[in-house]
Amino acid sequence: MQLLKDKKALITGGTAGIGKEIALCYARQGASVAICGTNLERSQAVLEELKQAQVFPDQKFEAIIVNVSDKKSVDEAIQKLIESWGNIDILVNNAGITRDGLLMRMTEEDWDAVIDTNLKSVYNTCQSLVRPMIKAKQGKIINITSVVGLTGNAGQVNYAASKSGMVGFTKSLAQELATRGICVNCIAPGFIQTRMTDVLTDAQKEGILKKIPMGKMGCPQDIANAAVFLASHLSDYMTGQVLTVDGGMVM
Repeated sequence: MQLLKDKKALITGGTAGIGKEIALCYARQGASVAICGTNLERSQAVLEELKQAQVFPDQKFEAIIVNVSDKKSVDEAIQKLIESWGNIDILVNNAGITRDGLLMRMTEEDWDAVIDTNLKSVYNTCQSLVRPMIKAKQGKIINITSVVGLTGNAGQVNYAASKSGMVGFTKSLAQELATRGICVNCIAPGFIQTRMTDVLTDAQKEGILKKIPMGKMGCPQDIANAAVFLASHLSDYMTGQVLTVDGGMVM
């Protein structure tokens, strides 16, 4: 039995890494899936993979090229999608970038870029979808934060601030929507094998592994499994929670 049959999901940052894996898992679970990205070639490639993962003939798939930090562009893209699909049941906010560096050397541009992409985008998408979800009297909003948002990390004040902000945003919005049939939760990945971690040196990776009780990094599938759970009826009595998937880093 597919857990997301007849559901319609929108996933930002859905063209690579964690976002791509969530999109593919949702498709395999029977959902129609729209992914947001900025790279046309990569978006089209993922769109083809989604079609190959299709399990029901009525599933729909769409790739949307949009800058999720731009409110007007997000509003227009979501409105167009709702007009085409009728409604959106699941929103996954996964878009994220890093611009690492010590605060004393961090430029305003690097600060703004991370906050706008990682945090403002969550406001943009949620603000656009709250009214339609309230009207439908149901919905699942899943924000992909990070363990760094819970613990902090030297050299990542902008990234940690954006991810910590997502946690506060999630808990506040969950309280606003709890009586409306809408669940709002976070997933906080630990160190996951993606393009973001591929740039780390062997010495950096060795230092990270020492902090993980399980002694290994996770994979995108680990996060996607949690995202399927939070999008499905299995989590209907959960809201305002932060689900850490980190090999035991934060206990």
